[in-house]
Amino acid sequence: MSGNYDAKQIKVLEGLEAVRKRPSMYIGSTGRNGLNHLVFEVVDNSIDEAMAGHCTVIDVTIEPDNIVTVVDNGRGIPIDIHKDKNIPAVDVVMTTLHAGGKFEGEGYKVSGGLHGVGISVVNALSEDLNVVVYRNGQKYTQSFSRGIPKNPQGTYEKVEGNATGTTVTFKPDSTIFEDTEFTSEIIDHRLKELAFLNKGIIINFKDLRYETPTEKSYQFEGGIKSYVESLCENKTPLFSPPMYFKKLRDKYEIEVSLQYVSDYYDEQVVTFANNIRTKEGGTHLSGFRTALTRAINSFAKKFDLQKDKKTSLTGADLREGLVAVISVRLEHPQFEGQTKTKLGNSEVKGIVDSLVDSGLSDYIETNPKIGRLIVQKATIAQRVREATRKAQDLARRKTSLESTTLPGKLADCSERDPALCEIFLVEGDSAGGSAKQGRDRNYQAILPLRGKVLNVEKARLDKILSNEEIRTMITAIGPEALTGFRVDDDEDIDTDHPEKEVPSILSKLRYHKIVIMTDADVDGAHIRTLLLTFFFRHARELIEAGGLYIAQPPLYLLKKGKNKQYAYNDKELEAFAEKHGREGIGIQRYKGLGEMNPDQLWETTMDPEKRTMLQVTIEDGEEADEIFTLLMGSKVEPRREFIEKYAKNVRWIDV
Repeated sequence: MSGNYDAKQIKVLEGLEAVRKRPSMYIGSTGRNGLNHLVFEVVDNSIDEAMAGHCTVIDVTIEPDNIVTVVDNGRGIPIDIHKDKNIPAVDVVMTTLHAGGKFEGEGYKVSGGLHGVGISVVNALSEDLNVVVYRNGQKYTQSFSRGIPKNPQGTYEKVEGNATGTTVTFKPDSTIFEDTEFTSEIIDHRLKELAFLNKGIIINFKDLRYETPTEKSYQFEGGIKSYVESLCENKTPLFSPPMYFKKLRDKYEIEVSLQYVSDYYDEQVVTFANNIRTKEGGTHLSGFRTALTRAINSFAKKFDLQKDKKTSLTGADLREGLVAVISVRLEHPQFEGQTKTKLGNSEVKGIVDSLVDSGLSDYIETNPKIGRLIVQKATIAQRVREATRKAQDLARRKTSLESTTLPGKLADCSERDPALCEIFLVEGDSAGGSAKQGRDRNYQAILPLRGKVLNVEKARLDKILSNEEIRTMITAIGPEALTGFRVDDDEDIDTDHPEKEVPSILSKLRYHKIVIMTDADVDGAHIRTLLLTFFFRHARELIEAGGLYIAQPPLYLLKKGKNKQYAYNDKELEAFAEKHGREGIGIQRYKGLGEMNPDQLWETTMDPEKRTMLQVTIEDGEEADEIFTLLMGSKVEPRREFIEKYAKNVRWIDV
């Protein structure tokens, strides 16, 4: 070790320099997610104006060259001279972290985005940013480059009328981001979500980058009740319309809308705090779950609806088929992490618990028929769960590595550290045989699956667990990691300490890489879809932890003279033909994995040094839920309409 550690080694990052130095600390990443987050930070400021009652219309436009413009008709960011900085207040907001009208609670009662954090970060990470503010009969304009103002004092103009509002136009910095192509679908979904959460507001979205522009407009007078109806589309509701109530206590406001669906066995609860999607839940979700369980059990007891007086309905029973949206608003939200994925305010749990208990109890006692339907549905779930508990011992293994009943057709690996192990779920015994011979036995396990597995979208837990192929797969992977099979887990967890680190779901697996390996044809795609449906519905945490992959076997083996190449798609085939000439090319088309020799399967699909694998991720859980319900659910008509709509876009079908 050499050199001195003294004051000379201390680096002070001025202004927005820290943001450019460590952008991921502020927006999560420099990939697509971080890029899209820039749009959300700007829009959140406009939404805060709407929550304060000063904005009714927001326009978001993605222009060619990925330039984004956000326009609102709010009050406009203040443009008078800041007494300490001696520059226009809007410039302070755009160039200084932790500067704005939301920190002392005077400019806004509640807010999600924070002026001075979000908007200044967007400015720092933009190649160019232009802001125009209409306020007090004036138009103020300022331009920035990578966070630095181009004009020290900006430009003021007098304008006629009483127009107010803010326009922000920015182009992301290509030297910061890995990719500057905004994802239209993700942005569109977030804007629609915000329109649901802010009843009556108009949000217009345009994407002008392509030959056929995208133009959408959202306004929902029903608010989150309309949101729940949207989530229940193509499902069969237990009652209609969805339950809704709004409650206030001191400086806390809570809105809840919920519905149950009779042909759907998963739970879909979406939570928000000050319009920010809290994907990891938090204290508001914990309070809601506790209140739901208590209120329904109290109702069932009051009206003597349960035969077994000693047994109460559990949270798991009551959440089967539940679809709900929970939105809380508070002055000082405490989010875990800059990207705000979990609410941490400890006092919120008790407040939400109390208010939901009151609101839900009032609703079902006023509408006892709905209360009885909920109890009836939960009681059926309870019976199925109890039967499953008695019939299955899958979730009762001593550790994630110990098992005396591993399936006989599993070719396990010798490595005992799950972090180094991977299991291939292989279509058919033939492909399974090639995979077993071609694998590295030290860390690669092979589990052949026979035929098409059960479509779990249409099945209850007991039927799923009676399916031999699924049961074999659960046992091999490690059932404690699969949320759908925690048959004795109530999950009404006391989360008074949400900051406590939760172990990764991967720690409960026998393998940290689960690889779906099916044939590159229509049947293989169908089996892959069935498996993805299973993992999405019953092992979603595994996907979110990054443990699920899809193998990419080649379609062709190409030969010409001494030249040999595997082609994974038709584009690679064409490239080989152009390079080596089209005459005399030997093309072997692999219809199935079983047609490949063990060494070929290893070389192309299983060798970590050469293979290509797709990691399964969930960018938009609601859209994924909608697609699985549409394509794998019990309703035929919506699926037929979907196929008719998109059939013309299909370019290749195996015959």
